Amino acid sequence: MLRHLPAMSDLAIADLHDPALSQRLQQCTDQKTKPPGSLGRLEALAIQLGQILGSDRPRLTAPQMIVCAADHGITAQGVSAFPADVTWQMVQNFLAGGAAVSVLARQHGVALTVADCGVRHDFAEGAPGLLRLKIAPGTADSSLGPAMTADQCAQALANGRALVQSLPGNVLMLGEMGIGNTSAAALLLARLTGRESGAALATCVGRGTGLDDAGLARKCTVLARALAANAEAQTPLAALAALGGFEIATLTGAVLQAAHERRVVLVDGFITTAAVMVACALAPHARQRCIFAHRSGELGHALMLEHLHAQPLLDLGLRLGEGSGAMLAWPLLVSACAILNDMASFESAGVSDRTDRPSPA
Repeated sequence: MLRHLPAMSDLAIADLHDPALSQRLQQCTDQKTKPPGSLGRLEALAIQLGQILGSDRPRLTAPQMIVCAADHGITAQGVSAFPADVTWQMVQNFLAGGAAVSVLARQHGVALTVADCGVRHDFAEGAPGLLRLKIAPGTADSSLGPAMTADQCAQALANGRALVQSLPGNVLMLGEMGIGNTSAAALLLARLTGRESGAALATCVGRGTGLDDAGLARKCTVLARALAANAEAQTPLAALAALGGFEIATLTGAVLQAAHERRVVLVDGFITTAAVMVACALAPHARQRCIFAHRSGELGHALMLEHLHAQPLLDLGLRLGEGSGAMLAWPLLVSACAILNDMASFESAGVSDRTDRPSPA
């Protein structure tokens, strides 16, 4: 039984609803030298960025990509096509600059922070670029009982909050690494949306790192056992501790802190959206700060997006994780702000506006 889960009442996340600001942003967008709505969703993105940052001239500063890594005890049940050692090996790859997210972050000049939240490996002391937030060398096997103790979950949430507090800028991008973490994300999706049995559970469970049909069936069976073994974990925090992972809990804390600080949160794929689901269950206004980079190819991500009423920016069939989708979507945020701040208006450019537009108030 999980007890002593932390209260989040000390973390104020206000409603961003500001009709006057929204009207100014809409007017500013409409008065650019273009037919209204002709830049499609880029216009809505520009308005959302202005709403998050509280300005009709939003500026994105010092964007930060965080990749939180951890291992999962449930991998002992054969839920992944890859061995658990890949987690620490990929952390080394991030640090060496060879992973997809490393390449993309370097391409776009985005700061990358890699955090060991619970990897089953002892990294060299002083490994450059690695933030040490390890709580334990991997979670327990959630198919047998809670993945984390309440204290471990609380520490992971606190670590995520402290991590964001230590970083500059007003944009946080979410990334992760952890063999077995599609199982943890699927479990959280099933518990938080009530899709816990039979065919409903199967809609939450994907092939992860590339399971064949037999492996996928085995994964569904194992996850059903995990849900049954943790049937009492019904609140969002209890579910996070019982079914989640150290990296997911750390990301949940990071989302809550970023929302509190009114940062833009650029969400990657299936795993990071699971963290956002928990954060929004704890603090619904956190959702207002979130921009969803892409629709993952992992089965279940579409259900998460539907649950959060989210429309992703991209749909490229990605299912790598790491934060790669968030990095690919980042230039769209830059462009949206540039259009809002730098594009001429009809008046400033001396271009004739359409004749049926009402005059601005």
